[in-house]
Order: sequence, then C-alpha cells, then structure tokens
Amino acid sequence: MNDVEVLTVAGRFRGPETSANGGYFAGLVSARSASPVTVRLLSPPPLDEALVVERDGAAVRVSHEGVAIAEARAMEGGLPTAPVPPPYDVALEVSRHFAGFHRHDFPGCFVCGTQRERGDGLRIFAGPWRDGLVAAPWVPDASLAGDDGKVAGEFMCAALDCPGYFAAQVDKAMLLGEFTVHVDRRVHVDEPCVVIGWRLGSSGRKHVVGTALYDEDGELCARALGLWIETRS
Repeated sequence: MNDVEVLTVAGRFRGPETSANGGYFAGLVSARSASPVTVRLLSPPPLDEALVVERDGAAVRVSHEGVAIAEARAMEGGLPTAPVPPPYDVALEVSRHFAGFHRHDFPGCFVCGTQRERGDGLRIFAGPWRDGLVAAPWVPDASLAGDDGKVAGEFMCAALDCPGYFAAQVDKAMLLGEFTVHVDRRVHVDEPCVVIGWRLGSSGRKHVVGTALYDEDGELCARALGLWIETRS
C-alpha cells in the first residue's frame, strides 16, 4: 500500500507569481523518495494549497484535486561532468551582468527574482562568464537552515534551478520540465558558494542544461540536470 501525505508550498517559494519554483518543488519531491530520482513537473505546482503526495519506493506522485502535478522515477544514468568554476570574486563580478536586471519574466522568483530581498529570496543572479557558462555567487542565509544548521536539501536543489534557465540563452519564457539533482554535501549557512550553469543541447522548445554548486574552496557540493521547456504564450 502506498504512503500518502499532504504537502503545502508556501507563497514565499514561488517561481512564477502563482506557482512554486520548480527546483525548490523538485527538492521537496525528491526528498520523499527512497533513492535518487528524476522529477517531472506535469503542471505548475499551486501555492498554499493541499497537495497529495503518494509514495511507493522510489516512485512519488503529487496531485492537486485530481490533477497530476509531478511524478518522480528512479534516476537513470549519471549526471554530466561539471566544469571547473570561476573563483568567488570572479562570479561576483560576472553576476553584475545578470540578464534579469534588464528583463525578467519572473521577477518575484524565489531563486533569481530581482524583487526579492536577502533573507527572503536566494538572489542567485547568474551572469555570463566564458565558453557559454554562467556563474553567480551565493551566500545562504539563516532562514535556509535545516535542524543541523546546514542548508536544507530543498534549498540546495532550488539554488541549482535558475542558473540553468539563463545558461540556456533562450530569449523566451520557459518553465522547468524535469530536474535530476545529486547533493554531495549540504553547505553551511553563511558559507560563500559559486553556482554555475551550462547548456547541453536543444530540440525545438526543449533545452537541456547542467548546473553545479561549489564551495569557496572549489569543492563540488551538488549538481543537476535540467530540462527547460519554452512556454507557448
């Protein structure tokens, strides 16, 4: 028999104005699986609504009033090899050229929204670095801590989301369709980090990207594979 629970995503953790940030939501879903998974987002996850989560081993299904929101399946294969990141001070400099400062489809996004203050949003502003890569500095604040004082897993996942959006270099609104994350080490609150993103390929409206998070010593702490899909409107 499947395990069933109810999950609610607070409005703070939005991506678009009325739905959850995809990376954060994928982190919540993957945390409820017995093994590493790929999360497929089927419908925008609503905010402040009761979502039904059904678990069966590695498989996880999320629905809202009978509508499928997301499903998770066991991860197949590995994640892409992550490039060497820039030093923190270089990431800080390139972040000044973040495309979202000039035009942003989701300025209230929990991860990359320019309207969010520190302590409210993550403020990860990935700017162009070199060889098609984007990079951003990130210092997680105390509101992101788990019970052990380290950054909670869902926020590690969230940090790996939006840099991929900007690495795709697509001048159209997109939504996260699939997300696969592996966390090697959860970083500490106030620990300086660098997040990078790079494009892996495109087919029609679909764009595949890699993202990775490093600590200030250049140690790889987490990485992800994301599939972004252009919206039709």
